[in-house]
Amino acid sequence: MLELINPTCDLHSEFIDMVAEYQERGESRLFDQTNLPLIQENFSAYIQYLENNSKGINLKPGFVPATTFWLVAQRKLILGESQLRHWLVPNLEHRGGHIGYMIRPLQRSKGYGTQILAMTLEKASNIGLSRVLLTCNQDNLASARIIQKNQGKLASEGFLENSDTVISRYWIDL
Repeated sequence: MLELINPTCDLHSEFIDMVAEYQERGESRLFDQTNLPLIQENFSAYIQYLENNSKGINLKPGFVPATTFWLVAQRKLILGESQLRHWLVPNLEHRGGHIGYMIRPLQRSKGYGTQILAMTLEKASNIGLSRVLLTCNQDNLASARIIQKNQGKLASEGFLENSDTVISRYWIDL
């Protein structure tokens, strides 16, 4: 049974295992760069930080309220994580969009990406969004397929500023 849940202290050791899995693969994650000390030293404070982000409390300049969800199996295995940004600012319109999602390395290619996005789209509808923007690097074919399986329509492509990376932008009507 798969569920999309709010982060909880009950899954602390499982979350630490997921972080280690990303690190072992050499994959950079936002929490690795900015929140790793908090995750390791005071996990309940990290959970509170995520709750505050969802409510728009103490946001960093340029950030918008964003709700984090964990895709879990049997209420104990974290398969992935999604983040639903409640609205867009100009930099998110270019790269980032309303929803970001990731599946932990050992759980990829099992359909969980498609499922986490579908479940997060339901959450977006529940907060009153009628359409959402998703972005991915043009060469990230797996992510593009996940977005397309969830009715994503390619709207545009463009280079990141000062980069040769091309970003694809998709809209999904809810």
